[in-house]
Amino acid sequence: MVRRNDERRAALLDAAIEVLAQEGARGLTFRAVDAGAGVPKGTASNYFANRDELFTQVGERFYERLQPDEAAVARLRDAPRDRDTYVTLMRELVGRVSAFRTGYLALLELRLEATRRPRLREVLTARVRADADANVAYHEASGLPGDATAVRLLMLTLNWLILEQLTLPDLYSEDERERLVQAAVERIVLP
Repeated sequence: MVRRNDERRAALLDAAIEVLAQEGARGLTFRAVDAGAGVPKGTASNYFANRDELFTQVGERFYERLQPDEAAVARLRDAPRDRDTYVTLMRELVGRVSAFRTGYLALLELRLEATRRPRLREVLTARVRADADANVAYHEASGLPGDATAVRLLMLTLNWLILEQLTLPDLYSEDERERLVQAAVERIVLP
Protein backbone atom coordinates (compact mmCIF):
# COMPACT_ATOMS: atom_id res chain seq x y z
CA MET A 1 0.00 0.00 0.00
CA VAL A 2 1.30 3.45 -0.96
CA ARG A 3 1.17 6.08 1.79
CA ARG A 4 -0.31 9.61 1.47
CA ASN A 5 1.52 11.92 3.89
CA ASP A 6 2.09 14.80 1.44
CA GLU A 7 4.82 16.48 3.52
CA ARG A 8 6.78 13.25 3.84
CA ARG A 9 6.32 12.52 0.11
CA ALA A 10 7.63 16.00 -0.77
CA ALA A 11 10.66 15.50 1.51
CA LEU A 12 11.39 12.15 -0.14
CA LEU A 13 11.07 13.66 -3.62
CA ASP A 14 13.33 16.57 -2.66
CA ALA A 15 15.88 14.07 -1.38
CA ALA A 16 15.53 12.14 -4.65
CA ILE A 17 16.30 15.33 -6.60
CA GLU A 18 19.49 15.75 -4.60
CA VAL A 19 20.46 12.10 -5.12
CA LEU A 20 19.86 12.36 -8.88
CA ALA A 21 21.94 15.53 -9.12
CA GLN A 22 24.82 14.08 -7.09
CA GLU A 23 24.81 10.39 -8.03
CA GLY A 24 22.93 10.18 -11.32
CA ALA A 25 20.09 7.84 -12.20
CA ARG A 26 21.98 4.70 -11.19
CA GLY A 27 22.40 6.10 -7.69
CA LEU A 28 18.69 6.76 -7.25
CA THR A 29 17.68 3.95 -4.94
CA PHE A 30 15.08 3.84 -2.21
CA ARG A 31 17.87 3.44 0.32
CA ALA A 32 19.68 6.55 -0.99
CA VAL A 33 16.42 8.54 -0.88
CA ASP A 34 15.75 7.39 2.69
CA ALA A 35 19.25 8.43 3.72
CA GLY A 36 18.96 11.79 1.94
CA ALA A 37 15.62 12.53 3.58
CA GLY A 38 16.86 11.39 6.99
CA VAL A 39 14.06 8.87 7.42
CA PRO A 40 14.14 5.21 8.48
CA LYS A 41 15.15 2.61 5.91
CA GLY A 42 12.19 1.36 3.94
CA THR A 43 10.25 4.64 4.10
CA ALA A 44 10.56 5.49 0.39
CA SER A 45 9.30 2.05 -0.59
CA ASN A 46 6.13 2.81 1.38
CA TYR A 47 5.51 5.90 -0.77
CA PHE A 48 6.53 4.74 -4.24
CA ALA A 49 5.53 1.42 -5.75
CA ASN A 50 8.78 1.13 -7.73
CA ARG A 51 11.68 3.13 -9.17
CA ASP A 52 9.69 4.04 -12.29
CA GLU A 53 7.08 5.74 -10.13
CA LEU A 54 9.82 7.50 -8.16
CA PHE A 55 11.40 8.79 -11.38
CA THR A 56 8.10 10.14 -12.72
CA GLN A 57 7.15 11.83 -9.47
CA VAL A 58 10.58 13.47 -9.21
CA GLY A 59 9.93 15.02 -12.63
CA GLU A 60 6.65 16.49 -11.38
CA ARG A 61 8.26 17.76 -8.17
CA PHE A 62 10.95 19.62 -10.10
CA TYR A 63 8.31 21.66 -11.91
CA GLU A 64 6.40 22.34 -8.68
CA ARG A 65 9.51 23.81 -7.08
CA LEU A 66 10.38 25.90 -10.13
CA GLN A 67 7.24 28.04 -10.10
CA PRO A 68 7.87 31.78 -9.72
CA ASP A 69 6.87 33.40 -6.47
CA GLU A 70 3.88 35.72 -6.29
CA ALA A 71 6.09 38.85 -6.10
CA ALA A 72 7.65 38.05 -9.50
CA VAL A 73 4.22 37.49 -11.03
CA ALA A 74 2.92 40.75 -9.53
CA ARG A 75 5.90 42.72 -10.88
CA LEU A 76 5.14 41.51 -14.39
CA ARG A 77 1.45 42.39 -14.07
CA ASP A 78 2.41 46.01 -13.34
CA ALA A 79 5.29 46.33 -15.85
CA PRO A 80 5.15 47.91 -19.31
CA ARG A 81 4.52 45.50 -22.17
CA ASP A 82 7.77 45.98 -24.06
CA ARG A 83 11.02 44.16 -24.85
CA ASP A 84 12.79 45.63 -21.82
CA THR A 85 10.22 43.95 -19.58
CA TYR A 86 10.68 40.78 -21.61
CA VAL A 87 14.45 40.90 -21.01
CA THR A 88 13.86 41.35 -17.27
CA LEU A 89 11.44 38.43 -17.24
CA MET A 90 13.90 36.15 -19.07
CA ARG A 91 16.77 37.17 -16.77
CA GLU A 92 14.63 36.31 -13.76
CA LEU A 93 13.75 32.97 -15.34
CA VAL A 94 17.37 32.08 -16.05
CA GLY A 95 18.31 33.16 -12.52
CA ARG A 96 15.50 31.14 -10.91
CA VAL A 97 16.35 27.97 -12.82
CA SER A 98 20.10 28.41 -12.29
CA ALA A 99 19.52 28.91 -8.57
CA PHE A 100 17.85 25.49 -8.43
CA ARG A 101 21.02 23.82 -9.69
CA THR A 102 20.40 20.36 -8.25
CA GLY A 103 16.85 20.37 -9.63
CA TYR A 104 17.98 21.17 -13.15
CA LEU A 105 20.79 18.61 -13.01
CA ALA A 106 18.26 16.05 -11.74
CA LEU A 107 15.98 16.94 -14.64
CA LEU A 108 18.84 16.31 -17.07
CA GLU A 109 19.34 12.90 -15.47
CA LEU A 110 15.62 12.23 -15.80
CA ARG A 111 15.68 13.18 -19.47
CA LEU A 112 18.54 10.80 -20.12
CA GLU A 113 16.75 8.08 -18.18
CA ALA A 114 13.60 8.76 -20.22
CA THR A 115 15.42 7.42 -23.30
CA ARG A 116 15.33 4.01 -21.57
CA ARG A 117 12.03 4.22 -19.68
CA PRO A 118 8.98 4.68 -21.93
CA ARG A 119 6.64 5.64 -19.07
CA LEU A 120 9.04 8.32 -17.84
CA ARG A 121 9.42 9.60 -21.42
CA GLU A 122 5.62 9.77 -21.67
CA VAL A 123 5.31 11.70 -18.41
CA LEU A 124 8.15 14.12 -19.19
CA THR A 125 6.91 14.71 -22.74
CA ALA A 126 3.44 15.55 -21.43
CA ARG A 127 4.85 17.77 -18.67
CA VAL A 128 7.27 19.68 -20.91
CA ARG A 129 4.56 20.09 -23.59
CA ALA A 130 2.13 21.40 -20.96
CA ASP A 131 4.80 23.77 -19.65
CA ALA A 132 5.55 25.07 -23.15
CA ASP A 133 1.85 25.49 -23.92
CA ALA A 134 1.29 27.30 -20.62
CA ASN A 135 4.21 29.63 -21.34
CA VAL A 136 2.81 30.42 -24.79
CA ALA A 137 -0.70 31.00 -23.41
CA TYR A 138 0.65 33.19 -20.61
CA HIS A 139 2.71 35.16 -23.10
CA GLU A 140 -0.20 35.68 -25.48
CA ALA A 141 -2.40 36.90 -22.60
CA SER A 142 0.35 39.17 -21.22
CA GLY A 143 0.48 41.59 -24.13
CA LEU A 144 4.27 41.30 -24.38
CA PRO A 145 5.73 41.55 -27.88
CA GLY A 146 6.48 38.42 -29.90
CA ASP A 147 4.54 35.35 -30.89
CA ALA A 148 4.33 31.68 -29.92
CA THR A 149 7.36 30.81 -32.04
CA ALA A 150 9.44 33.47 -30.27
CA VAL A 151 8.45 32.00 -26.89
CA ARG A 152 9.47 28.50 -27.97
CA LEU A 153 12.74 29.72 -29.49
CA LEU A 154 13.59 31.60 -26.29
CA MET A 155 12.82 28.51 -24.22
CA LEU A 156 15.17 26.42 -26.35
CA THR A 157 17.90 29.08 -26.36
CA LEU A 158 17.76 29.83 -22.65
CA ASN A 159 17.60 26.16 -21.69
CA TRP A 160 20.96 25.66 -23.33
CA LEU A 161 22.38 28.78 -21.67
CA ILE A 162 21.20 27.41 -18.32
CA LEU A 163 22.81 24.05 -19.12
CA GLU A 164 26.12 25.81 -19.81
CA GLN A 165 25.81 27.82 -16.60
CA LEU A 166 25.16 24.76 -14.45
CA THR A 167 27.60 22.32 -16.01
CA LEU A 168 30.42 24.68 -17.04
CA PRO A 169 29.95 27.67 -14.72
CA ASP A 170 33.19 29.36 -15.75
CA LEU A 171 32.29 29.40 -19.44
CA TYR A 172 30.36 32.70 -19.25
CA SER A 173 30.59 35.37 -16.59
CA GLU A 174 27.40 36.73 -15.06
CA ASP A 175 27.74 39.88 -17.20
CA GLU A 176 28.13 37.77 -20.36
CA ARG A 177 25.08 35.73 -19.41
CA GLU A 178 23.04 38.90 -18.87
CA ARG A 179 24.11 40.23 -22.28
CA LEU A 180 23.29 36.91 -23.95
CA VAL A 181 19.79 36.89 -22.47
CA GLN A 182 19.23 40.45 -23.68
CA ALA A 183 20.58 39.63 -27.15
CA ALA A 184 18.37 36.53 -27.38
CA VAL A 185 15.25 38.55 -26.60
CA GLU A 186 16.24 41.39 -28.94
CA ARG A 187 17.01 39.05 -31.85
CA ILE A 188 14.17 36.57 -31.41
CA VAL A 189 11.31 38.84 -30.27
CA LEU A 190 10.34 41.19 -33.05
CA PRO A 191 9.04 44.59 -31.95
